[in-house]
Amino acid sequence: MCCAQITFSCFNSYFSYSLHSTPITDHLPGEGPQLSELTGLFVLRPESVTATKGKDITFVAKVDSSNLIKRPVMKWLKGKWLDLGSKAGKHLQFKESYDRNTKIYTYEMSIIKVVDGDAGGYRCEVTSKDKCDSCTFEVSVQAAQEDQQDNILEAFKRSQKKERKEEPEVDVWEILKNAKPCDYEKIAFQYGITDLRGMLKRLKKMKAESKKSDAFLKKLDPAYSVDKGQKIHLTVEVADPDVPVKWFKNGQEIKPSAKYVFESVGNKRTLTINKCNLSDDAAYECVVGEEKCFTEVFVKEPPITITKLLDDVHTVVGERVEFEVEVSEEGANVIWMKDGVELNRDTAGSKYRLKKDGKRHILIINEATKEDIGTYYVYTNGGESKAELEVEDKELEVLQNIADLTVKASEQAVFKCEVSDEKVTGKWFKDGVEVEASDRIKISHIGRIHKLTINDVKASDAGDYTFVPDGYALSLSAKLNFLEIKIEYVPRQDPPKIFLDTGSSGGKNNITVVAGNKLRLDVQITGEPAPTVCWMKGDQVLSEAEGRVRVESEKNVCSFVIEGAEKADEGQYSITVTNPVGEDKADLFVRVVDVPNPPENVKCTSVGEDSAIITWDPPAFDGGVAVKGYLMERKKIGSPRWTKLNFDVYESTTYEAKKMIEGVLYEMRVFAVNGIGISQPSASSKPFMPIAPTSEPTRLTVHDVTDSTCALKWLPPEKIGAGGIDGYIIEYCKEGSDQWVRANEEPVGNIHYRVKGLPVGEKMLFRVIAVNIAGHSPPAILSQAVTIREIMENPKIRLPRRLRTKFITQVGEKVNLVIPFQGKPRPVVTWYKDGVPMEDRTVGTRTSEVDTILFIRSAERVHSGKYTLSVQIENMSDSADIHIQVVEKPGPPIAVHVTDIWGFNAALEWKPPKDDGNCEIIGYTIQKADKKTKEWFTVYEHNRRPSCTVSDLVMGNEYSFRVFSENICGLSDEPGISKNTAVITKTGLLYNPSPYKEMDVSSCPKFTAPLVDRSVIAGYSAAISCAVRGNPKPKIIWMKNRMILGEDPKFLMQNNQGVLTLNIRKPSLFDGGRYSCRAINDLGEDEVECTLEVRAHHDKSPSPQPLLPELLFRRKQNSFSCAKYKSPYCICQRKFQNHR
Repeated sequence: MCCAQITFSCFNSYFSYSLHSTPITDHLPGEGPQLSELTGLFVLRPESVTATKGKDITFVAKVDSSNLIKRPVMKWLKGKWLDLGSKAGKHLQFKESYDRNTKIYTYEMSIIKVVDGDAGGYRCEVTSKDKCDSCTFEVSVQAAQEDQQDNILEAFKRSQKKERKEEPEVDVWEILKNAKPCDYEKIAFQYGITDLRGMLKRLKKMKAESKKSDAFLKKLDPAYSVDKGQKIHLTVEVADPDVPVKWFKNGQEIKPSAKYVFESVGNKRTLTINKCNLSDDAAYECVVGEEKCFTEVFVKEPPITITKLLDDVHTVVGERVEFEVEVSEEGANVIWMKDGVELNRDTAGSKYRLKKDGKRHILIINEATKEDIGTYYVYTNGGESKAELEVEDKELEVLQNIADLTVKASEQAVFKCEVSDEKVTGKWFKDGVEVEASDRIKISHIGRIHKLTINDVKASDAGDYTFVPDGYALSLSAKLNFLEIKIEYVPRQDPPKIFLDTGSSGGKNNITVVAGNKLRLDVQITGEPAPTVCWMKGDQVLSEAEGRVRVESEKNVCSFVIEGAEKADEGQYSITVTNPVGEDKADLFVRVVDVPNPPENVKCTSVGEDSAIITWDPPAFDGGVAVKGYLMERKKIGSPRWTKLNFDVYESTTYEAKKMIEGVLYEMRVFAVNGIGISQPSASSKPFMPIAPTSEPTRLTVHDVTDSTCALKWLPPEKIGAGGIDGYIIEYCKEGSDQWVRANEEPVGNIHYRVKGLPVGEKMLFRVIAVNIAGHSPPAILSQAVTIREIMENPKIRLPRRLRTKFITQVGEKVNLVIPFQGKPRPVVTWYKDGVPMEDRTVGTRTSEVDTILFIRSAERVHSGKYTLSVQIENMSDSADIHIQVVEKPGPPIAVHVTDIWGFNAALEWKPPKDDGNCEIIGYTIQKADKKTKEWFTVYEHNRRPSCTVSDLVMGNEYSFRVFSENICGLSDEPGISKNTAVITKTGLLYNPSPYKEMDVSSCPKFTAPLVDRSVIAGYSAAISCAVRGNPKPKIIWMKNRMILGEDPKFLMQNNQGVLTLNIRKPSLFDGGRYSCRAINDLGEDEVECTLEVRAHHDKSPSPQPLLPELLFRRKQNSFSCAKYKSPYCICQRKFQNHR
């Protein structure tokens, strides 16, 4: 028996279909962790098994979703990082099902024909919003009838069916240890190793166990994983911070570039690979002197998604069919399948043709047949799409029927018809006997027109002629009438006689002609002498001139001709013949028929999950022939292709369209059909979407109650569908009654609503119904009745945190302070400034039920002061103070002058500005300019004293000086310019100071500006500052909780001319505490301290909850672990996930 367990597995497949799209929770180095709450979601967990090689095995997991807000997502993982969802195919198959009654999801993973590479540790993980759960299981593979091999090297080799000859044993581990990384693949191929990555991982562990590095404090991790297109950081820590480091990729040295970025910070050396692609999937090594450390980078490709889905196709036999799909990336591989059978270039043959055009993939069926009916699928490794193909027999349409002919002897008779398919052949029959072609009888077929031509017509040619198309149960018939003319010489005169035969029944002469066709009516007339013929339409006489409607006369025959019949030609016609002997008259009615007008008012009346009811009105004009029925077509919005829904005419004006995709917009059009033909299409209906009503709204609660109103809140339904939500309907009724009253006339779009006009003291029930285009959802009903009565609430001001300290703004800026408060009934709001009711018209206030707004359109310095807000309900009140300081830039310093000049130096002094801009002067900026160039250059910035010494002046130049004062708004607009200049002479370079009495300036340290308590947010850098003076210069010591801060790189201590600053880089919750600064010199010492509060990013509480002193924590990135309860602690949540 052979049992193999492999750490890394490599799956190569032409096609992989991803069932899951959520990121992997476990992470490798270079990836960020994801925190979730661990809960018991599994009802049934997979168990560890021992599988037989070549057999199938299935793992089942069940998840209870009754307490979940969102649908759970399951991931199957192998080892630490391999997501098996991207390897789905013939070997790995996944299945998911849902039981609506028990609300339990069932997930199955099947391994088809187990191989040795399937052995190892597996993990299934289920996540739903902020909840997750996971379980692990092992798979061992044993051979059917082979002895177990103890050599671990066999786990990385192919299984061999044939016995191999005995070969001397070779220690491949020693060969790999001594070989270069670039030779690993060659050695693996030589000794039959297929899982090279897994073996390299074990090799690195062996190296790490056998030798501890002196050059590396921290080596590279065994493996890293990164998504394609992202960047990754490879970091090591070296013992010597000055030692040079080299990076290699597959044995080749890497040079710095935009792709590969080298970083060196202290003992850390980092290689950053930007925009990773498949070529970066390789082995990397870091070399320090003679020592090396190795790792491997695995680049994961993102799933290919389908951006344009397949369209259903409805066609007839013999037509060309194209299925087109568009994917997210060019050159991606897709698989086409029909009814579970893959279609590729080898199996498709000449029937199917596969085509790629950039992101578009097309499946072409040259000539569709009945065998092609079915469902066609297209798969990528990130999605799938399907479409239905329906093929029906092609019907033959008659475009022009053959007409009856009446000809005379020796004339030519031509029977002509036109059908829709030019490939159709047929046969001609006379009185049931097939007509054979001869010198006198010609049979022709040109395109869609079939002709039978009979030259030199004889009396024997009269009869019934029929054209029968081959392969169709259809026949076209017409009659050939032979007109035999006999001339008799009668010695007496004959009265005129009209021989009119229109073939109509009932004794009425009616002629029907299709609009656009030609009408020619030949009327035989007898009489001696030759009679005079007169055609009339109503009271209008038709002339024999050339025109569209005309009369043609020949001997004994008068022809009535209409070229291109129109509707206006319809009406009563009469023919009158007269001669000296008598008169004869005949009437006939010409009827012009046409295809009907398009149907009108096509619309969708209702929709279902995959269907829709379509109605329309009959055409306003039926073309003179009764409408037989209708043909319907539909298409998706954005698609140019219309799909026929029926080939047989549909008689009703209401139709249910089925087999549609939920959430996709469609539009319909309708054709009317009569005995003449098919009308033009109707106007397209308004777009409609097949959808189903949503589920009921969730978590319906009462938010507020007054004497006549009740405020409700709820959450959207769990199942919304593609139709979305148009709004909600709120209804109420008294407890014990079933008569629900609608509270809102139009659906509301928000998830809260206040019902007004309720009776005081009554117990009321409420329910909420979701509405979309598909209709109303089931109602969400409150479980208990609500008593309509006002609830008293004490007034309370919720002062924003930023207003709890002094609010500073600049002159001219807008001030808009929103201060929320609470209280019932509505409190009375009063504003005061400096203890006096506010009467300044430039300061406005607005008050609503829940907040008040203080706004100043353009702030001035007179607006500075203390503003007090008071809210009062009867004898209860609450107040809050807001300090506003309006500042502007300061004025220029005054009395700037040069006090002394020596050598290349000049001493300046000045006095502070008269106007400090309503805030403290924080420094001065000094500039100099020589009289030659008159260009100003900055000498000092942020100089805090009203004096300075300017050095490095040029001999022989004369200098002017100017000074800008600075506050928090910036530098003053105008500088203070020195009244005198400084001339640097060429002689007298030695400074001869005037004698003066030396003054003792020694002093003990004294803090002029103390530390201020601060509250900061975790993860954002912070700083605390103070100012000190003393002579000699004091030594500065920073302490936290009375412990001296050493050379911790997290803390940066600065001393700028007595201004002391402690910068804290990205503080965490544990960086909060008491910070103190101590200054010491020979004359004494002084100390100041403050409190630093560090808050979580989304913590809404005013101060952090104290941590239990007995708990010990182990830091790991953004989370900690409790040593007592062994449960994780989340910094952001300030609580244990399993224990307070």
